[in-house]
Amino acid sequence: MPDPQPIWQMMTGFQYSAAYRTAIELELFTKIAEGNTTVAKLAAACGAAEKGIRVLADVFTVFSFLTKSGDEYGLSDVAAAFLDKNRQTYIGASIEFLMSEAQLNGFADLTNTVRNGGTRTETNASLDSESPMWVKFAKAMMPLMVPAANGIAANLGFEKNADLKVLDIAAGHGIFGITVAQQYPNAHIYAIDWANVLTVATENANRLGVADRHHLIAGSAFDVDFGADYDAMLITNFLHHFDADTCTTLLKKVHAALKPGGKAFTLEFIPNDDRVSPPAEALFSLVMLAATPSGDAYTFKELEKMCVDAGFTNNLHQPLPPMPQHLVISTK
Repeated sequence: MPDPQPIWQMMTGFQYSAAYRTAIELELFTKIAEGNTTVAKLAAACGAAEKGIRVLADVFTVFSFLTKSGDEYGLSDVAAAFLDKNRQTYIGASIEFLMSEAQLNGFADLTNTVRNGGTRTETNASLDSESPMWVKFAKAMMPLMVPAANGIAANLGFEKNADLKVLDIAAGHGIFGITVAQQYPNAHIYAIDWANVLTVATENANRLGVADRHHLIAGSAFDVDFGADYDAMLITNFLHHFDADTCTTLLKKVHAALKPGGKAFTLEFIPNDDRVSPPAEALFSLVMLAATPSGDAYTFKELEKMCVDAGFTNNLHQPLPPMPQHLVISTK
């Protein structure tokens, strides 16, 4: 008989994501990093019952987030790097978006979503200027995007002292444009997003020292005037919300606003043509099915066709390991 364990794990997976949220809310990993390595010390530091902490810590030992030697718990390398609130690489705050009610609601009626080919639980909140969802996204997700932001800046391909005009589409937290500004001292960033979201980007630009070169364009990327003569445009984690025709329409607008020789940098989860590999990229299509009426995780061939139809004849696929996101670099 085959082992049914994978089926059991699939059915009970929600239990462990709930445990993860609890561990982040109680700062379990942070408290261990601060030296609270026994159940008694952890319970006192986290403000929880000893039994509850013992069960929770043992769960994360099973999942290799923690180590256990006798009565002492320790952090794995992954937990130490990403789940200690005192580290700059901390990503625990991303639960505020990825495990928010809005995200969970998208999966509440997945059977009908599959029948319909997309969600009908919203009138496309991704285009709602009053939705608090994207403010929450901007506040929660920036640390998770830092590696990809560094990857984009590393692939920009301009002289470091070049005078650059860069458009950051659906800027959100702003880290993609901000990172370019940090690494290119003469780059001016023009960030497009809803006005309420841009307040978060402005806070980050101020904190990271590039406020004097960080400019705002409030509104929808589909509606506002981009201006012209951009050296580079950043289209990060945006196209996957829409169908191919809508993406092509936006890319035509991008193409028109670039200088000759200018580049568009599209950041996406890009599965292989078989659509089942690599795992993280392939599984992202389910997120878009549950969260949007018509979005998807597009293959490079599909993205390349959109770019070609928009006027870009030179399109390069650049993975950004270890992140599951990839770049499409399109030159006008």
